[in-house]
Amino acid sequence: MKELFSLARRAETWRLLWLWLAEAQKELGLPISDKAIDQLRSHITMTTHDFEVAEVEEKRRRHDVMAHVHAFGEAAPEAAGIIHWGATSCYVTDNADLVFLRDALNILLPKLAVVVQKLTDFARTYKDLPCLGYTHGQPAQLVTVGKRACLWIQDLLIDLRNLERARHDLRFRGVKGTTGTQASFLHIFKGDYAKVEELDAIVTKKAGFDSAYVISSQTYTRKIDVDVGQALASFGATCQRIGGDIRHLAMFKEVEEPFEKDQIGSSAMAYKRNPMRSERTCSLGRQLCNLARNNVDTFAAQWLERSLDDSAVRRSTLPEMFLTADALMILLDNICSGLVVYPAVIKRRINDELPFMATENFIMAMVDKGYSRQEAHEHIRVLSHEAADQVKNHGKDNDLIQRVANDPFFEPILDDLPRLLDPTTFIGAAPQQVEKFTGPDGEVQLALQKYQTQIASHKAAQLHV
Repeated sequence: MKELFSLARRAETWRLLWLWLAEAQKELGLPISDKAIDQLRSHITMTTHDFEVAEVEEKRRRHDVMAHVHAFGEAAPEAAGIIHWGATSCYVTDNADLVFLRDALNILLPKLAVVVQKLTDFARTYKDLPCLGYTHGQPAQLVTVGKRACLWIQDLLIDLRNLERARHDLRFRGVKGTTGTQASFLHIFKGDYAKVEELDAIVTKKAGFDSAYVISSQTYTRKIDVDVGQALASFGATCQRIGGDIRHLAMFKEVEEPFEKDQIGSSAMAYKRNPMRSERTCSLGRQLCNLARNNVDTFAAQWLERSLDDSAVRRSTLPEMFLTADALMILLDNICSGLVVYPAVIKRRINDELPFMATENFIMAMVDKGYSRQEAHEHIRVLSHEAADQVKNHGKDNDLIQRVANDPFFEPILDDLPRLLDPTTFIGAAPQQVEKFTGPDGEVQLALQKYQTQIASHKAAQLHV
C-alpha cells in the first residue's frame, strides 16, 4: 500500500497515462511517430534525475503536472511536442487517483476476507462454549464465545460488501478535456465525434477499466471519494467495535489478544497485560472514520466545473485513508490469528451470575411438580434478595443455590438442580446459528468464495512495533 501511494508510483502512472493517450491518438490517425511512442514507453520508470528535473521545474512554474510534462519531454525528446496533447491536468491527476482507488481496494479486499476466515475458524471452535451475554453493560442471558464472534463477522461481511460495491462502481474519468466537454479533442479530430469517443474508450481499456463516466467536469465528481471514504469509515467503525469488545473481555480475563513471551505491558506495573493491539485498533479506527469527513466537506465545497481547494486535502486524505485501513487489516489479522480464550474464568463468571438467571427455571420446575407459580416466585424473590445482600454488602460469593437447597419448599426439585443449572441449557440455538452462518453454503462461505486462493496462501500478519 505504501508503494501504491508513493511519489514514484504517482509520477509513473502519469507517464503511463500520457503514453496511453499518445498510443490511442496515433492509432486513430494523428501524426505521432513510432520513435516518439518508443521513447515514451522506454521512460516510464522515474529516475533520480527525472525527479530532480521535475522539482526544479515545479519550483519555477508552480505547476506539478507541467513540471512532469517537461521532465518526461526531456527524457523522451521525440515525444516532447505531443505529450499531454488536448489534455488537462486532471487527465493525469484524476485518472491516476481512480487507478489508485481501484488498486488500493484490490489490496484491501483479500485481506479483509482473510480476517473473516480467521474469525470464522475461531467462532466454529468455540460455538458451544457458553459465556455471559451483556446488555446495558450488565450480565444477561448466556450466549457462546463463538456466537459473539459471529457478531463481529457479520459486521465485517457488511464491510466486505460495501468495499466490493465501491470497487465495482468505480469507473475511469477518461479523456474529457478541460471542463468535461471533450472540446479540445473534437478540435484535434476535426469535429469527428466518433473518433473522440473511440479515443476515450481505447484509453479507458488501456487503464484496465470496463467503462468511463459519461459525465464529468474538469474532475471526476468528488462524490466518488465520498462513496469510497464512507465504505472505509464504516470499516473503521467496525474495527472500533471489535477492538472495544476484546478490550472488555480482556478486562474480564475471559478472552485476550495475543501476548508474546517477552512483551511488556507496562513500564511500571510489570504484571500488566495491556491489550495494546486492540487499543491501537480502536485508535486507528477512529482516525479512519474522521478522515472520511474530509471527502464529504471537499465534495460539498466544489464550485461549478471545479475549484482547486480540493487538491491539497485529497493528496493527504486519500493515501492516509488507505494506509490506515491497511494498518487495521494487519492488526485484525494479527489479533484474530492468536485470540486466547480462558474457559475456566468464563465458567467462574457464569457461576457467579447463573443462580439468578436460573430462578425462572426453578419456578417452572416447581409448577411442573404441581406447586403455585406465585408461591414459588415469592420464595425465590426473598432468597434472591438475601443472596444479593451477601454479594453487594458483604463481598461474599453468590450463595443463592445453597439457600434454595436449604429451603424445604424447594425439596421437590433438589435432584433437578444440576440439570436446571447446566449452562448449555441457557444458550438457546447459539451453536446452531453459528453453524448455519459459517458452515457450508452459509453466508460467510458464500461471501468468501472468490477469495479462497488468497485465504489458502495467507500467513499470519506480524507486528513490528
